[in-house]
Amino acid sequence: MKKLLPILMLCLLIPLFFMPLRSAGAAETLPVSTLLTEAETGTILHEENADVQRPVGSLAKLMTAHLTALAIENGSFKPETVLTAGNAVSGVKGAVIWLEPGDTISVSELLTGLLAGNANDAAAVLAEAVSGDIQTFVDDMNAAAFDLGMKHTRFTSPQGYDDPAACSTARDMGLLARAVLSHEVLRPHLTVWHTFIRDESVEIVNENTLTRTYEGCLGLKAAHSEAAGQCLIAAAEKDGMQCVAVVLGCEDEDTRFRLAKSLLNDGFSGYQITVPGFSEEFLMPLAVKKGTQSAVRITPAFLPPLAVSRSAGDCETVMVLPEYVTAPLVKGQQVGTVHFYQGDTLLCSVPLLAADEAERIGFGYALSKMLRFLWK
Repeated sequence: MKKLLPILMLCLLIPLFFMPLRSAGAAETLPVSTLLTEAETGTILHEENADVQRPVGSLAKLMTAHLTALAIENGSFKPETVLTAGNAVSGVKGAVIWLEPGDTISVSELLTGLLAGNANDAAAVLAEAVSGDIQTFVDDMNAAAFDLGMKHTRFTSPQGYDDPAACSTARDMGLLARAVLSHEVLRPHLTVWHTFIRDESVEIVNENTLTRTYEGCLGLKAAHSEAAGQCLIAAAEKDGMQCVAVVLGCEDEDTRFRLAKSLLNDGFSGYQITVPGFSEEFLMPLAVKKGTQSAVRITPAFLPPLAVSRSAGDCETVMVLPEYVTAPLVKGQQVGTVHFYQGDTLLCSVPLLAADEAERIGFGYALSKMLRFLWK
């Protein structure tokens, strides 16, 4: 028995030598992440694995476009401004528009190359034009992500090269997509399906086929890489509502398009935009104590558009106000809050403001009022 034990152990160990080894740092298999949001209101209409951090590949170019649009809006340059390609385009691989150092090209053509053609050299030229150099631009990308509330995102290049340190989430990419859609200067480049740039010498064909097949498509971007898988951010507009579908980590491109179209269809069929209103009984004056006025009118700070379910019933209004307020009261001062619900779901809360001012009763005011009463 003692002689057989080493042989048995050897037999158990032999299969281990033939097991496939995982490369160091290999990423775990991640589930597909999806998100559907209404662009104007920011309402999340659907989410699945939306906070899973994962590679997103060249979807990072949407941040490059966002920063470029901000630079245009700030007056740093115009869409027709001609830029000169620097050394950053040397050796750029992947999708390109064949730029060499010293070549000149307009910002507008670079944006078409970036967003419709996925051009990595276009990203490099725009990055240097916006921030001076690539590393500073990457820092600016991450600062902008922070400003947008993209809490789980890190960018490492303006192109979105596969990098273990680069990551985002479906929720964060939804925030970025909304920011990109807010720039009118980017809208024409997002929906390009097929065109030529650089004096007709470079053909551009958009990987996002929804730009030509989905009615009302507002574009955005398709992407794929070994680390990120097949990804798509697609937006469309219908009946005054803009929906954005984010699909990350699919195994094939047909699945990403199928999921995105299904999300968009569900958004438009299941939701609508409405602006809440008030009846007169909700806006009765609010009593004021120790004030030069006995009551002040109230008004909501704003009435936001809301994305609401078509099947969940009407919106309900719940006002939270004190029985009275004590002077002094300035116009525009918050005196309460109004909550808008659909069923048990809180849609939003809005401050209620004083529409008038009410000074506190002082000795002089009280004396003059008493004298006027006696005079009568």
